[in-house]
Amino acid sequence: MKDICIIGSGHVGLVTGTCLAELGNSVVCMDDDTKKIEGLHKGAMPFFEPGLDEMVRRNVDAGRLSFTTSAEEAVKTSDIVFICVGTPQKPDGEADLTQVENVAHRVAGAMRGYTVVVEKSTVPVKTGGWIKRTIGLDNTSNADFDVVSNPEFLREGKAIYDFLHPDRIVIGAESERAVQVMLELYEPLKAPIIVTNIETAELIKHASNAFLATKISYINALANICENVGADIDKVAEGMGYDRRIGRDFLNAGVGYGGYCLPKDTAAFIRIAEEAGYDFELLKAVRKVNEEQRQQLFNKIKKELWNLNGKTVGILGLAFKADTDDMREAPAIDIIGRLLKEGVRIKAYDPQAMEVSKTILPDIEYCKDTYEVAGGSDALVILTEWDEFKKLDWAKIKALVRQPVIIDGRNLLQPDEMGKLGFIYRGVGR
Repeated sequence: MKDICIIGSGHVGLVTGTCLAELGNSVVCMDDDTKKIEGLHKGAMPFFEPGLDEMVRRNVDAGRLSFTTSAEEAVKTSDIVFICVGTPQKPDGEADLTQVENVAHRVAGAMRGYTVVVEKSTVPVKTGGWIKRTIGLDNTSNADFDVVSNPEFLREGKAIYDFLHPDRIVIGAESERAVQVMLELYEPLKAPIIVTNIETAELIKHASNAFLATKISYINALANICENVGADIDKVAEGMGYDRRIGRDFLNAGVGYGGYCLPKDTAAFIRIAEEAGYDFELLKAVRKVNEEQRQQLFNKIKKELWNLNGKTVGILGLAFKADTDDMREAPAIDIIGRLLKEGVRIKAYDPQAMEVSKTILPDIEYCKDTYEVAGGSDALVILTEWDEFKKLDWAKIKALVRQPVIIDGRNLLQPDEMGKLGFIYRGVGR
């Protein structure tokens, strides 16, 4: 059992801390947000992640998981400190590491014995060196410490599974002592472990996310070709996916990627490459394709409705992906914004993200379910791949809409089935 401190109780930090407690460690999750910590003490989750509330409750009751706003108290009793704070994107794409630096200062002043300081946040290569330098300068107690890079690979909506059943664990460290501490920590997971230097571990994270973004933009570019020549992108992706060198994951055509990680990490990697003296034109094209994909979907809506002003469009799904309430960089924000500028009335429904969305998109009508959205709508636009949208009574919806137009930005429905019900159906690459 290890004594562990998690600094930053956002999506990565809270999931990481809870799962480490589930493995039998003593974990304290720290955050400066008093309301968040007060909520966690009461069992209220700061975001939606399937299964997290139950796991938090179980480990709190077992005495393995606690919460605090005091970094100093949490650090001084810990063997391992995870840095899980935000690294938001600056206007030029560079990662803002202000929070990481602040944490490093606080850790330096609170350490009492040998401490492994783990950068879990997604950071540019060479950040580990800066963390080590900062802690070293402020290390008033002269406590021994090591800095480790241990990037996270958690998918929102499947984060608990991803932590407990990882494809791989990456450990970047300079000392064998730190490596051994991390190997012992992760030994219960029985996963492949890659041990590298810190710089390599930092680069693996950005390289992985940028490659996934590339797959998404590639399949979306192919989808546009499919529409022009009469091919079916679903079958193209299936044919490609059977090739073990390619794989089927992330070959789903649609409105493009969103969320916090892929847009931010792609932009950051472009900046990292620039600073290393390389113009990463490939990733710039990936980003451009993703931005244009939203315009493509908007054009489909406009084409089917002729004049947009005064029309009502129903939006099904607001979160950037299913099984989360995360609205960061969600395609829905861009699509709805364009429609509002054209004088369109927007009705919307999402199973989890509406409360978050109300703070971002206050000028739209939020509905209790899809059927309320459908009433009087001139088109329904699917922007999030929630499973419940597949199970709707579409014959009932057909009777509710003003015009039977479906723009499926996630290729969630079957075109033939929608056609038989009398819908004008438009997917992506179909």
